[in-house]
Amino acid sequence: MTGEPEPANPLGASGDQVLYCRTCHRPLTPQSRAGREVVYRHAEELRGGTVDHRADPVPVTEIEAPVLECDFCSAPQPVWAYLGDDQQTHTKQVTARVVSGRDYRDRHHAARTLRTETTHAFTSAWGQRWAACEACAVFVEARDLYGLVGRVVEAMPAKYTRGNRLVRVRGELHGTYSHLFDTLAPGRGRITADHPLGVWEPPPAGPA
Repeated sequence: MTGEPEPANPLGASGDQVLYCRTCHRPLTPQSRAGREVVYRHAEELRGGTVDHRADPVPVTEIEAPVLECDFCSAPQPVWAYLGDDQQTHTKQVTARVVSGRDYRDRHHAARTLRTETTHAFTSAWGQRWAACEACAVFVEARDLYGLVGRVVEAMPAKYTRGNRLVRVRGELHGTYSHLFDTLAPGRGRITADHPLGVWEPPPAGPA
């Protein structure tokens, strides 16, 4: 699958309404497929894993003890919240690979692909707020795009970064984080147990 980030209104949630699962108290990401209603996915499902219950979305402000994770590397206990433009990722699924008849005859499954056909698979809405652990926040503050991408890739399961997957994943992260860096609002919010959306701090004053 391939992802193409672009700014858009989020699916069924505003930047101020961060949705969590009432059952497990973990964050949810809304996704839509063509002609179908919006569904909500746990972060574990987005990373290729499974969960033992259906998502029950509610605003995080209704969760007594939300399980907070870094939206970049998934580390526990993020400490900073950042605000950027709404963003959606449109993911495509490969439906066919076109190869030459002679190449397929000689190389079979190793035949070189002449053309790839894809179709829209689903759209993920990331919203406006991004929670960051202290280590990821260092890269965000420095606007170090490649440093942030590198840290996130290192934290991902190996099945997503083997072989050609690494190039694709880095490209998708580069597009998503580039847009975030381009649209970051001034300042950042300090995340606490009582304020999971962050208590906003103004940016440092410049020289007089």
